[in-house]
Amino acid sequence: MVHVEAGPATGQQPPNVVIIYADDLGYGDLACFGHQRFRTPALDRMAREGIRFTQFYSSSPYCAPSRASLLTGRYPFRCGMPDNPTPDSSPQANRRHLPIEEITLANLLHDAGYATAMFGKWHLGHQAEFYPTRRGFDEYLGILYSNDMRPVELIRQEERIEYPVIQATLTERYTAGALDFIARQRSRPFFLYLAHAMPHKPLAASERFYQTSGAGLYGDAVAELDWSVGELLAALRAAQLDRNTLVIFTSDNGPWYGGSTGGLRGMKSQWWEGGLRVPMIAWWPGVIGANDQCDEPTIIMDVFSTVLSACGVSPPAGRVIDGRDLMPLLRGESPSAADVETDRQPLHEGLLGVHAGQVRTVRDGRWKLHLEGTPPPDHRGDDWVDPRAPDGVTILAPYEQARPADFPGIKTGDRSDGVALFDLEHDESEQHDVAAEHPDVVTRLQVLAERIRRGDGS
Repeated sequence: MVHVEAGPATGQQPPNVVIIYADDLGYGDLACFGHQRFRTPALDRMAREGIRFTQFYSSSPYCAPSRASLLTGRYPFRCGMPDNPTPDSSPQANRRHLPIEEITLANLLHDAGYATAMFGKWHLGHQAEFYPTRRGFDEYLGILYSNDMRPVELIRQEERIEYPVIQATLTERYTAGALDFIARQRSRPFFLYLAHAMPHKPLAASERFYQTSGAGLYGDAVAELDWSVGELLAALRAAQLDRNTLVIFTSDNGPWYGGSTGGLRGMKSQWWEGGLRVPMIAWWPGVIGANDQCDEPTIIMDVFSTVLSACGVSPPAGRVIDGRDLMPLLRGESPSAADVETDRQPLHEGLLGVHAGQVRTVRDGRWKLHLEGTPPPDHRGDDWVDPRAPDGVTILAPYEQARPADFPGIKTGDRSDGVALFDLEHDESEQHDVAAEHPDVVTRLQVLAERIRRGDGS
C-alpha cells in the first residue's frame, strides 16, 4: 500500500478530492467566464470562493485523450490513448483502450487508502477488462463512452442496468449517486470523479430544467450541470467536509455546436484555442483564497500532479509525468499582472496540443505555433438535424448526423498549410499568422515541441 500522510494543508486526515468533468463545455459557457445568457450561480459562487484559471488547456480537442491525460498525468501520445474508442465504428476503434500498464489517479489513491468512485462517462475502454472498476475505482455508474455512440447503455459496476438510457435524467442520477457516496464516507478520505455527459450532444435536461433557461436546450443542460455542482458543494458544507476537500471543475475540450468559446477561434476537434482552452475552477475553503485568478498557462495533466501533492501521495516512478503541481498557485502564489515582466520561471517550459496522437501545437508564453498548418476550414454546418431517431429515444450514430449551424467560435482569420505562429498576447483569437515576421521564434518552438515530445522537458 502507498504511504499517505495527513492532509498537508489541514493537519487533518488526508484531504478528500472531487473532480467534476464536463463534456464539451466551452471556455465561454459559464457566466463567470463571460457568458451573457447562461445562468450558472453555483459555479459563479465556486469561482468567487476559489480560484479561476484563465489559461487552462486540455491536452487534446477530443474526449478520450483528454480523459486519459487527466487520470495518468501524461500526454495522449505518451499514455497510449491517441483517439476515441468508438463501439459503432471500426474494429480497431472498438478495441481502443487505456493500456493496462498505465497507472491511474484512482489506482494511486485507492492504494493509499482512499474510497474511490466514478459517476459518468468513462471512454477509456468499453470491454470488461478495461472498466473503471478494473482501474482503481471501487464504485461505478455511467456510460462507457460518449452519449451519441451506440449502444447507449447504463452500467453499474460491471452490469448493464438500462438500455436504452434515458439521457434526460443522467445529470440528476449521477448527482444523486455522488451525494450518496459522499454521505457514506465517514472514516476514510475519498476520491470522487464525476464525469458528466452534458453538454455533449445529444443535449438533454431533466423535467425540472427543460425549457427553463431561456437559452435553448444547451442553456438548460448547462443550468442543470450548474445545479449539480451546487448540490455537491452544499453537501460538503453540510457535512463539514468543505475545509478538507479539494474540488476541481473543468471540461474535457472545447464546445460543439451551441456552446461558446468566449471569442476564441475554432471548436471541439480543432487545435485552435477554442478547441483546447477550457474553463477551470478550483475550490478548497481555508486553503485557496477567495475570488482569486490565475493567468499561468496550465494543462489538464496538472490536475493529476496537484491531487497527488495535496494528498501526500507519490507519483508513479519509472515514467514521464507531464503534469505539474499547482498547489503553490492554489495557495495564492500565482503571478499577478505586475509579475509578468519578472524572471519568474513558468510551471511548464511549453504546452503541447495533441490531435490524433500527433503534436499539432506548442505554446510558450505569448507564442503559439501550429506545427503542421492550421486546422481545416471551419465547419459551415447549415443542415443540422435532431440527433434522435424518429422514436425519440434511439440516438443516431455520429456519421448519421448532420451538423447544426450555430458555430461556437470564430471562423475568420489567416490559415496556413505550413507552420503558423500566433501572438496570443495581442491576438488571442488567432487571426494573424506572424511566422514570417518571427522565424527565430518558429525555430525555437519547433525544437521545444520535439524536446517535450521526447520527454526531455515540459
